[in-house]
Amino acid sequence: MDRVQRDRGDAKTEPFTVGKFLRPALDLKVWGFAMCFFCSTTVTYAIAYFLPIILRDGMGFSVAQAQCLVAPPYAFAGILMFCTAWVGDKYHTRGPIIIFNCILALIGLPLMGFAKTNAVRYFGVFLTTGGTNANIPAVMTYQANNIRGQWKRALCSASLVGLGGIGGIAGSLVFRSQDAPQYHPGIYACIACSALIIVIVCLLSVKFYLDNKKQKEGRLIIEGGEHGFRYTL
Repeated sequence: MDRVQRDRGDAKTEPFTVGKFLRPALDLKVWGFAMCFFCSTTVTYAIAYFLPIILRDGMGFSVAQAQCLVAPPYAFAGILMFCTAWVGDKYHTRGPIIIFNCILALIGLPLMGFAKTNAVRYFGVFLTTGGTNANIPAVMTYQANNIRGQWKRALCSASLVGLGGIGGIAGSLVFRSQDAPQYHPGIYACIACSALIIVIVCLLSVKFYLDNKKQKEGRLIIEGGEHGFRYTL
């Protein structure tokens, strides 16, 4: 708690007021974080729900083979998740990690949908599954590092979890049975979500960079923090 207080100055409980809780809803970056999480969970849930079906109907594997082939991409996702988390913590960065994961997904999705051989398409499954799943904790930490104040954090957490849940619902509708066996509309939807995350992160990164520069020059107090709080890019 002492470390958090030194770093952010918001470890001590603030009195609750409706205004303090709702006012952060006017901050566009709150919804930027939530939209990133919505897009991340949409793709993650879509892959989780339908990967066995895609492997069976789209790539021609048997039911038993499809169920077995689901596991290795998630093992890769776990490794990628820990590696990117280590890099992000070591170099105190979040945005580039999210963009890197999205680029992996943007490479993997076209391979899944349009490659001619099953080996290449399955390689695309690895990239897509790894990138999308690694972005779940990456987006959560990106949000957590860049807000300050207990009641703002409460609203941000609610918006993040809420839109993340809606993303799960959207993910269940991405790969439709009438689009089998190629599922191209679902691939396009996942590509759009990954691309939108990159756009949002780039816009937020520009804002954070400019605000940090003003804070360093003494022209801006970020998030009302009197402890030298700065955004994590």
